[in-house]
Amino acid sequence: MNGWIIVGLAAAATLGLLFLLKLRGPLLTLAAAALLFGAAGYALEGRPELPGIARSPADSAPPLPLSSARHAFFGAFTPAERWLVLADAYARSGDTQGAAQILQTAVRIYPRDPELWTGYANALVDHGHTLTPAARLAFGRASALSPDAPGPRFFLGLALLRSGDRAGAVTQWRNLLTTAPADASWRPMVEGGIALAGEPTAPSR
Repeated sequence: MNGWIIVGLAAAATLGLLFLLKLRGPLLTLAAAALLFGAAGYALEGRPELPGIARSPADSAPPLPLSSARHAFFGAFTPAERWLVLADAYARSGDTQGAAQILQTAVRIYPRDPELWTGYANALVDHGHTLTPAARLAFGRASALSPDAPGPRFFLGLALLRSGDRAGAVTQWRNLLTTAPADASWRPMVEGGIALAGEPTAPSR
């Protein structure tokens, strides 16, 4: 059986099990990202289709659904939401370029909206299957507009994980936790991301 089919079936079975275990919303998103990270390792080391040909980490992976995680950090009823919902629809249909172009238009019209810049960065990651320089710049713009906002920093960590940089993701999320209020509603999501990356929440001393 083709190696990618095996990987796909294993990922689907794992996500199904997590769903049955009542893992929902943003944490399920994080679990999916962790599976993409595993697929990246398989692509780089397993050479699943042809001898001697390495695959991009997420060549066959659909865009990661991020709406529930986005709502946890930015809220569900924001001025940016209509643009992001439209971009999500394009991405789900497989048109990741169209999704990125929609959000590129949005940030030109509303250049001071950090949520739109974060969404644009995520769309660029989806389209490029990795954290591209353009996506990194968009994350940087979002953080510059709202330096204390956790959302851009969280999604940058997620993009690093999706790109195969587990250490970078864990560092990003641990830094975020150092400034997170103890009662922040999104704190368990960041801790869950670190755990899914295979690291303890707090660095060892």
